[in-house]
Amino acid sequence: MLRGLWRLTWLEIKIFVREPLGVIGTVGVPVLVFVVLGRLLGPRVRAGAPDMPRFVSVDLPIFVSILIAASAVLSLVAIVAIYREGGILKRLRATPLRPLTILAAQVLVKLLSTAVTLALMMLAGRRYYPVDADVPIASFTLALLLSTLSIVSLGFLIASVVPTARFAQPIATLIVYPMIGLSGLFVPVEALPPTAQMIARALPFTSAVSLLRGIWHGEGWYRHAGDAAVLTVMFVIFMTLSSKVFRWE
Repeated sequence: MLRGLWRLTWLEIKIFVREPLGVIGTVGVPVLVFVVLGRLLGPRVRAGAPDMPRFVSVDLPIFVSILIAASAVLSLVAIVAIYREGGILKRLRATPLRPLTILAAQVLVKLLSTAVTLALMMLAGRRYYPVDADVPIASFTLALLLSTLSIVSLGFLIASVVPTARFAQPIATLIVYPMIGLSGLFVPVEALPPTAQMIARALPFTSAVSLLRGIWHGEGWYRHAGDAAVLTVMFVIFMTLSSKVFRWE
């Protein structure tokens, strides 16, 4: 099983790299956003300008990290829809590979692209955006991978029911980006209306923002054990639902 998983993962990586738009959208856009905003606003952040909004002075790395996860979801939904429409999923299912192995290969590719994007973001952006030397990069990377894993599982659920490749990304976009708006990244969840607060706390992006923000600013995992637990439970729920409703053809 593991041999088949690694071989399929390597194949998916090569397919992903050969598709320029996928690489640009998943890897290039988040890095570009971080570099451009860091170059434009980084000097003011370093100077401690009092009129700088929290979004730029504190949460820009969190925003870009969430953008990385969202891009991974949109890419996943599009790929699965294209594979289904082209009959590739049907042919893969006929191989000795188990369905779980086929889905796990997609997850590994997205996690790898997330790690690469984060590394490029740090390397390219640190010249323009002031990153505190005390930021626990390794712990933050782990938090981002956990967040991406949970959010990508939501992508699998979307991909399981999306009708055609033509509508895959528009539908995913309409679902994912409003979730980011409710995540507490731009407006505190506590400031939202009561109904919106209930919805926000049921979304993986909200727990992801809380976890990433806390880890970036040096808070321990024990302070965010609840966020990590919620993301893990959501991953299990989304993957279980996906396995029930996933359409292979």
